[in-house]
Amino acid sequence: MSSPATRFAQSCFHGTRAVLTPGDRISTGFASNFGSDQVLSFVCFSATLDAAIWGAELAKGDGAERISVVEPRGPMQNDPNVTDKKLPGNPTLPYRSRDALLVVGEVIGWRGHPPDRLQQMKDGIAALKAAAADRIID
Repeated sequence: MSSPATRFAQSCFHGTRAVLTPGDRISTGFASNFGSDQVLSFVCFSATLDAAIWGAELAKGDGAERISVVEPRGPMQNDPNVTDKKLPGNPTLPYRSRDALLVVGEVIGWRGHPPDRLQQMKDGIAALKAAAADRIID
């Protein structure tokens, strides 16, 4: 006899250096985690752990890199800063929402990118900034 079907739920992740605990909310109205001082009207997250790892590794600040498991509390949309702009086809599953994200847990024991790959990404971001092309579509 087969077991009854269960509801599938996609996990969502948010990479940061902020200390967040279950029950916290990540809300809009703050500057981007990635160097821009632009106050954002969206919160960003991903349905892939790899994209969240990038978020944690590239986030501003001196705190430890952390990845929160989050639940969007309202409508979400593809993030135009990545989707079909930098990575056509949405392979990293980046999303954003105007509503808060509820922190439901933390990913422990994840592995970061190799140092040379991380430096390539940081160099690319620095080049965008130098060219004044680092503005976030909000």
